[in-house]
Amino acid sequence: MPNMKFSDVLRRFDAYPRTLDDFSVRTVGGAAVTIISTSIISLLIFLEFLNYMQPALNEELFVDTTRGHKLRINLDVTLHNLACNYISLDAMDSSGDTHLRVDHDIFKHRLDLKGEPLKETPIKEIVAVSPPNKNVTCGSCYGAEHNATHCCNTCEEVLDAYRLRKWNVQVDKIEQCKGKYKRTDEDAFKEGCRIQGHLEVNRMAGSFHFAPGKSFSIRQFHIHDFQFSNVKLSHTINHLSFGEKIEFAKTHPLDGLRVDVAETKSEMFNYYLKIVPTLYMRQRDGQPIYTNQFSVTRYRKDLTDRERGMPGIFFSYELSPLMVKYAQKHSSFGHFATNCCSIIGGVFTVAGILAVLLNNSWEAIQRKLDAGKLS
Repeated sequence: MPNMKFSDVLRRFDAYPRTLDDFSVRTVGGAAVTIISTSIISLLIFLEFLNYMQPALNEELFVDTTRGHKLRINLDVTLHNLACNYISLDAMDSSGDTHLRVDHDIFKHRLDLKGEPLKETPIKEIVAVSPPNKNVTCGSCYGAEHNATHCCNTCEEVLDAYRLRKWNVQVDKIEQCKGKYKRTDEDAFKEGCRIQGHLEVNRMAGSFHFAPGKSFSIRQFHIHDFQFSNVKLSHTINHLSFGEKIEFAKTHPLDGLRVDVAETKSEMFNYYLKIVPTLYMRQRDGQPIYTNQFSVTRYRKDLTDRERGMPGIFFSYELSPLMVKYAQKHSSFGHFATNCCSIIGGVFTVAGILAVLLNNSWEAIQRKLDAGKLS
């Protein structure tokens, strides 16, 4: 015993003793089980490798504390039967902040009734500032000036002064507006319009809408100047989102929605949006992406039976106090190796049990055949 070699002592810890070839029997059933189990192991390891190469997406829910920055609204809406000059886009929020005829990088593209664009430069929704002219005298604001030096040399300046005062205005009596607003409202239905761009509003509950006619605010009332009660507002929402687009999240559920209206109907369309702030952490650069998901409830109201309301497309939204965080996380190599070992060991164990069952069943059948108990 003292003279026992170290290799002999170490040999006692061998948990996998080798069986002599003379005592091993190779069968067709065992070969079939081996081929099938090896194929299954190769397939499962390949799938595990693909899963290892793709980062996992973890989801977390917590209270939103990022109320400081603005809410960006990306929109692309087509009105198929209303000309661009007769459409106003207005936005307002719960704090009372109202934006009439929004000018935040919004462009209007004229379309024909078939939806084809007319060849011309898109109309940017912003009031142009005329260059100063020393020869022009100070124009009257018709009582709406806020000080003695306030001049209104253009029609837009007069209208803006009246809006600030919340006064009603008679355009035909203003010298600066003569000849500018001579138009026939029948022309409104001879073209279509595609409105696209983005606007930034306060990060709180609010609304925005598309409606026919110029918009005014008089004594806390929101008014659109349009002479027709029956307005066909067939429209398509090409895109609507509140932030950057994320493929796996519901950041654009209304994209591609088309709503058709009968010829003689004037309707009011309401979209109620529930916005959920979303934070997406990309693994490749670690930069956070702030965006928003939202769900939609739609409602349309027929105004032909003297129902109260104004024809238009209205979007009302409110923000959830909770934020969803998506974070990409890559699995470790140790986790991948452990899963591969589990696959190999599990499949070979189950395959060994099946091989033993097949061999024992086959030997039992052979013995009964030799004894003549099976015909």
